Amino acid sequence: MNRTFNGVINLDVRDSVADWEPFLPPRAREGSPNVLYLVWDDTGIATWDTFGGLVETPNMTRLAESGLRFTNWHTTALCSPTRSSLLTGRNAHSNGMACIVEGANGFPGLSAVIPPENGTLAEILVEQGYSTLCLGKWHLTPETESSMAGSRRTWPTGRGFERYYGFLGGETNQWFPDLTYDQHFVEQPYSPQDGYHLSKDLADRAIEFIRDVRQVDPDKPWFCYFAPGANHAPHHAPKEWIDKYKGVFDMGYERYREIVLDRMKEHGLVPDGTRLSPINPWPADVIPPGDQVKPWDSLSEDERRLFCRMAEVFAGFCAYTDHQIGRLLDYLEESGQLDDTIVVVVSDNGASGEGSPDGSVNENKFFNGWPEDPAENMAKLDKLGGPDTYNHYPTGWAWAFNAPYKMFKRYTLEGGIADPLIISWPARTKDVGGQVRDQYHHAIDIVPTVLDLVGVEPPRQIKGHTQSPMHGTSMAYTFDAPQAPSTRTTQYYSMLGTRALYHDRWKVVARHGALSGKGDFMADEWELYHVAEDRAETRDLAAEHPDKVRQLAGIWFAEAGANGVFPLDDRTSREQLALPRPLPAKPRDVYVYYPGTSDVPEGVAVNIRNRSFSIKAELDAGSPDGVIFAQGSRFGGHTLYVKDGTLRYCYNFLGADEQTFVSDRPLTTGALSVGVEFAKEGEEPEGVARGTLRLFTGDQVVAEGPMRTQPGKFALAGEGLCVGRDSADPVSSDYGAPFPFTGGTIKKVTVNVSGEHYVDHDLEGMAMLARD
Repeated sequence: MNRTFNGVINLDVRDSVADWEPFLPPRAREGSPNVLYLVWDDTGIATWDTFGGLVETPNMTRLAESGLRFTNWHTTALCSPTRSSLLTGRNAHSNGMACIVEGANGFPGLSAVIPPENGTLAEILVEQGYSTLCLGKWHLTPETESSMAGSRRTWPTGRGFERYYGFLGGETNQWFPDLTYDQHFVEQPYSPQDGYHLSKDLADRAIEFIRDVRQVDPDKPWFCYFAPGANHAPHHAPKEWIDKYKGVFDMGYERYREIVLDRMKEHGLVPDGTRLSPINPWPADVIPPGDQVKPWDSLSEDERRLFCRMAEVFAGFCAYTDHQIGRLLDYLEESGQLDDTIVVVVSDNGASGEGSPDGSVNENKFFNGWPEDPAENMAKLDKLGGPDTYNHYPTGWAWAFNAPYKMFKRYTLEGGIADPLIISWPARTKDVGGQVRDQYHHAIDIVPTVLDLVGVEPPRQIKGHTQSPMHGTSMAYTFDAPQAPSTRTTQYYSMLGTRALYHDRWKVVARHGALSGKGDFMADEWELYHVAEDRAETRDLAAEHPDKVRQLAGIWFAEAGANGVFPLDDRTSREQLALPRPLPAKPRDVYVYYPGTSDVPEGVAVNIRNRSFSIKAELDAGSPDGVIFAQGSRFGGHTLYVKDGTLRYCYNFLGADEQTFVSDRPLTTGALSVGVEFAKEGEEPEGVARGTLRLFTGDQVVAEGPMRTQPGKFALAGEGLCVGRDSADPVSSDYGAPFPFTGGTIKKVTVNVSGEHYVDHDLEGMAMLARD
């Protein structure tokens, strides 16, 4: 109870005195402001016109004009780690978030599980009488817990949020998203043909959630964490928004950087002496080939046309999402809530270089370590941004949207960590609205700032867990003191093998490529920059100040040890995503799935990568039609289905090769078993299994031929395994989703990865059913 019972209890209630106070929920202090986080994804500081870029974001500018822009604010260089800091006020490794949750490992700093002693802002404010609402990207739940059998301890509703609507993973298709509503998976409410886009859906839900609170209790404050998928790949937007940017980027990414730096200087967003960082600042033996940037003048005319269109699509995606956020802001203004709402606008890291030097029509190739096909990309130029592509711009645009800084997301150079921040609270910031602040700060400083502004002390305990000290410090002192010295003097960085330390206006950077797979960290050369004068790290002073390098490198090791940074891990994305991790159930050879159930996320589904496998479905068929089994999407996946009376199987290799097998005879009626067997015969290249696929009706082979399988996952997140339908985006172009199974009944689907032959699986499948 919140306080001691002070009533009177006698034998008869008529002689007793009630006291309601101990039994009431917490009530916020009168006049407490609302809090709105707007957490953008993969948005470099040189993107929005609000910070000097060429992408028009009138609603971000609207917030900047009523608040403050912070131009020396930093993140961790990757999404999950930054988001953990934005919610806890602690350093990412102390939160167990050294990497994205899909890269978790069994060490304290790499576990992908935020410990309960690091309470979230939602857990704090809900106990202060706030309604707590979360919408959009979460990416703070381990992949193995993101299922209907998973613990909800790390879901938004397990970390202080009372409502949730969005996607648990790191990315999702904006036209066909992977959606969770509170504690269960749901299908999207309508189709792209009817005007669906995730950014619009999230804005609608945010308005709905806030209205749900206010119509019952108009005085109750709320904390809303709103995190759209923009501007993470895939870059998806309505064509009319994309076309608004035709020709805007025709100057190329190197000229774009020059234009934006001039605009930044004009608006006082960088020091006057700031210079542009060079292209490819480290040699090819340090930066992996996939992170190189092609000089604009080395591109063919077709490449320039493709790259410009990719930038136009990205800009349209960004501008469209700004428009949807504007609808939320309009609602708050019309309902009289905006003036008393603290709005915090951030990006979780710099612009993303995951599109490779050539750009991509399927970003999942990056996570599979698979090279881009420029001819395939060019062939889909007119489809970019629509449902037929999962596109990402080339590394050159990532470098440009981080101007004037080096590199991009994943790197602890400034291009990965120096990101936009706006704080607006009209009731408090109206007299300083539109101004700029340049004090050095970090993502860990946001929670202390919000608590300072709302007048709440960090609690000593949350639900019985003694709380660890916050690493962050309030930034509220900057509101009325533009020239005040920064209260953050030291900040370490470590991400995917890259390392850096800021200390008292200096910065050291270890020369090491992200995800390079090189190891040998003690051999790294440290670079030194006086970032108070050289914000873009263009003048390495290590040779002139060796003692300073040794001092700062020593501080880095001390900070790393104190925050659980070790061991360092620079393995490639394919290696990290393929690392064996504990699953909800013991590994087994036989997996049984049923119709009428939720999608099974890939991280907890049967793993058929680089191995022999078979799929057998038990049917009671009349005139069957539709999907029996599906996993993945048009950008990578496989599906067993019936169409036009014939059994078919399609293995879609990274969206580039639909390997389809069609029965040579009609499907019979009645009780029967159907399925496929893939027999691995070798690998070419490494990790890509090649062998023979056989399609069966009963024990009869009805089609066969050569097939290859993907080296990595079908998707970074989402697009789970389904029986009786293909949810969201279809695996095969032979049908449109969901293409539900009709004209019969699916009893079960058994997937066997033991390596035994298809016809021997009946007994094992029956044994699995007996255990179910």
